[in-house]
Amino acid sequence: MLNTTCAFTQVATGYCAGVQANASPNSISAVLAPDDILLDLDVPSKNLVLQEISRFVSARHGLSGEQVYASLVQREAIGSTALGCGIAIPHARLKGLSRLIAAFVRTEIAVPFDAPDGKPVSDLFVLLVPNDATNAYLPLLAEVAEMFGDVSFRDGLRTCAQADDVYACIAMWRPQ
Repeated sequence: MLNTTCAFTQVATGYCAGVQANASPNSISAVLAPDDILLDLDVPSKNLVLQEISRFVSARHGLSGEQVYASLVQREAIGSTALGCGIAIPHARLKGLSRLIAAFVRTEIAVPFDAPDGKPVSDLFVLLVPNDATNAYLPLLAEVAEMFGDVSFRDGLRTCAQADDVYACIAMWRPQ
């Protein structure tokens, strides 16, 4: 039987120890909402993942899907945004965007993503920033990378089957 509860609630004495219900949100959860989370995306390739991310984000935030897709593809052409361990952080600057937008996407089956460890990717954290933004978003990007570098966090997050659980797990994470 598949356990559909978030592992963070099961490992309260491990990863989540010391996290209090009234703890202030981390920077990541401040830019992400449960409605920005898409789970079980059924696509077989990196290109289709980027297309579906573009559709999802554009529909949610009233953006041009073509512009989002072109920006993500352009950034991937510079170098893969895959970190390894099944994680990627597709990010791009977007002309006409007035604020940072984030999304979390999990694919049903891991897809090849040119990761440094050669492993396919199933968990993607997407960041879109205004084209004229300074590098002020780089600390957030670094925090996302640190979060996904936490093995306990990754393992727990992958057991979350609902967007609300994924959001709660992200919100509970704290930098070391």
